[in-house]
Amino acid sequence: MQNTPNSNRINIAIIGSTNAGKSSLLNSITDQEISIVSDVKGTTTDSVKKAMELIPFGPVLFIDTAGLDDETELGKLRIEKAIKEIKKSDFAIYIIDGNNFSERDYKENISFLKKNNIPCIVAINKEDLLSEEKKNEIKKSIKDCIFISTKKRESILNFKDELIKKLNILEEEPSLLKGIVSYGGKIVLVVPIDSEAPKGRLILPQVQVIRDALDNGLQVIVCRDTELEKTLEENKNIDLVITDSQAFRIVDEIVKDRFPLTSFSILFARQKGDLDKLLDGISQIKNLKENSKILITETCTHNTSHEDIGRVKIPKLLEKKLEKKFDFTFLAGKDFPENLGKFDLIIHCGGCMITRKNMENRINYCNNSGVKITNYGLVLAYLTGILEKAIKSII
Repeated sequence: MQNTPNSNRINIAIIGSTNAGKSSLLNSITDQEISIVSDVKGTTTDSVKKAMELIPFGPVLFIDTAGLDDETELGKLRIEKAIKEIKKSDFAIYIIDGNNFSERDYKENISFLKKNNIPCIVAINKEDLLSEEKKNEIKKSIKDCIFISTKKRESILNFKDELIKKLNILEEEPSLLKGIVSYGGKIVLVVPIDSEAPKGRLILPQVQVIRDALDNGLQVIVCRDTELEKTLEENKNIDLVITDSQAFRIVDEIVKDRFPLTSFSILFARQKGDLDKLLDGISQIKNLKENSKILITETCTHNTSHEDIGRVKIPKLLEKKLEKKFDFTFLAGKDFPENLGKFDLIIHCGGCMITRKNMENRINYCNNSGVKITNYGLVLAYLTGILEKAIKSII
């Protein structure tokens, strides 16, 4: 609970050609030897990540990616992995070796960033080796760029200032609870303790909701579903009850319309992406046919059990509700399928492990592919018969 999760950090990809100075820039910004620096092309193979506080901006995650022109034997795979990392980023530092500037490569890479809606800052490296004539030539092609030298501290400090100016323009990720519960309000978090609950700690969505509640001046009561009835009896002025989605049915029977009710997953559906599009995905459930293909995907990886919400509970409830058998595919981790055309529906987790921009990109990608996408919490609320109630308090 002491560290900002990477999903709450601005993800900044450092991109460019091999030997442009990407790793040197990361090392200079962080004042640490994070990435290996070498004159040998293709030194950075897998992406190197470094979380830090970029003062005075705040928490960020730098991602040093492999060169986009890597021609080594494994170059194609490295570039594919780099592109995946870049697509998931909120911002890009595009670094160019001033001595090897290619206008064609520049236009191609900028077009790629614009296509994926990734704002960027362009840094022309090795300023100390460039003539004024060369600088002017580059300025004609790139009007909004900054010249740097990763070997000079003053240059890096100036670059940090320019970077922070760009980052300050980015849209801040919305609050989980602001606009739902007013300052001074009281919320109850229902946290079931079962085989899926990690020993000795809370899971990330629960921690993030607690922190968001504190940021917004709310009172927070945390209890298990087994103590919920007593908690409600002792606390009459409750503005919202938030439960783990898999306990929806039990908690709804206890709350009995006395207080507004929703789930952690639905709160994240509202914060992380386009809630209307995720709700629209629910409409696809009734259209599913025997053996329809359903992708169930989550962004974290963990050991599964007989109580697993994505691999066990949702599939069982769906097949029971519709009295049909479906063809399920399960995916865990940060990657997302390139080809979605074979699926009839995608059911996504709350997305607490990824940024809002990443989740929005996934939703848009699904819609552009003609595939409906929805969310764990929304599906469980629908299957429990309380969807309208579960979203009433948050829209």
